[in-house]
Amino acid sequence: MRKEKGWVSQFSRPSHIPSLRKVWLTPGRAANMAARRWFWSISATLAMALLLLYKIPSASAQRKKEMVLSEKVSQLMEWTNKRPVIRMNGDKFRRLVKAPPRNYSVIVMFTALQLHRQCVVCKQADEEFQILANSWRYSNAFTNRIFFAMVDFDEGSDVFQMLNMNSAPTFINFPAKGKPKRGDTYELQVRGFSAEQIARWIADRTDVNIRVIRPPNYAGPLMLGLLLAVIGGLVYLRRSNMEFLFNKTGWAFAALCFVLAMTSGQMWNHIRGPPYAHKNPHTGHVNYIHGSSQAQFVAETHIVLLFNGGVTLGMVLLCEAATSDMDIGKRKLMCLAGIGLVVLFFSWMLSIFRSKYHGYPYSFLMS
Repeated sequence: MRKEKGWVSQFSRPSHIPSLRKVWLTPGRAANMAARRWFWSISATLAMALLLLYKIPSASAQRKKEMVLSEKVSQLMEWTNKRPVIRMNGDKFRRLVKAPPRNYSVIVMFTALQLHRQCVVCKQADEEFQILANSWRYSNAFTNRIFFAMVDFDEGSDVFQMLNMNSAPTFINFPAKGKPKRGDTYELQVRGFSAEQIARWIADRTDVNIRVIRPPNYAGPLMLGLLLAVIGGLVYLRRSNMEFLFNKTGWAFAALCFVLAMTSGQMWNHIRGPPYAHKNPHTGHVNYIHGSSQAQFVAETHIVLLFNGGVTLGMVLLCEAATSDMDIGKRKLMCLAGIGLVVLFFSWMLSIFRSKYHGYPYSFLMS
């Protein structure tokens, strides 16, 4: 049995079978759906066109960026092959170090090497920096990840002004991404400027490990050979009498010299490689005593050694005055000389201590 009602036909079926309906589209509804398809087709076409217009300039800019980066790296590699430390002026610094793109780090030493600047520390730091750069350039691990450069004040004073720098030498790491942070400025006064210390700092900042290879230095072996020759000569000349080897005074003097050298900081100098002194490039004033308790100059260790020696000599004179068999007059003179040496040199030593440990409340005479 079939019943028709308008445009919907329904077939008779058992009650457990769901109804089947067939809907026929009218001409108006078909036109509406065709219009919708046309609208979505035009929208998709416009979206694709906009996407292509966006991607094409982006790809072009990316290729241009890669070309600029490749040119910069090629230029730096060419200069490095000629000289491990690249000398830069203001233009080179802004183009190769400051301006992006950059996928390499640059370790820059800001210095003042001209003779009229009279910067002794700058010359010493430059020697260590050259050793470090040569060690990297001729190592098997050499890559274009890191470069070494130098900006002299007389060749790039505008760079010093741009970075607000008023002292030299200064070492700064310009990382491959972003701007230098606080740790990218090398603490020269604390670490010293030895090539080994700078290499450790570079490893911390860039993960590039540089094995420092120093040129052969024959001064140490020559001095050792000369010392052995002198000792051998003395032993040969006094071969019939070897009592001088058991001389207590000689061994005591040698031990005292060793103790004075160690307590004055000579080992610290050997490890850290600090400058001999510091000359202010603006005022020309030379500082022989470092103002911080965390560092020292080589000249400072020599001064401390002299003061410790003076105090020691005064104590020796006092002991001799108390135990010697000389007449009373000479013993009094030795006692007065010993007291004077101890008071004078100990006072100077305490004044150095107060200048390094600010706020120390105690003083003694000239302190």
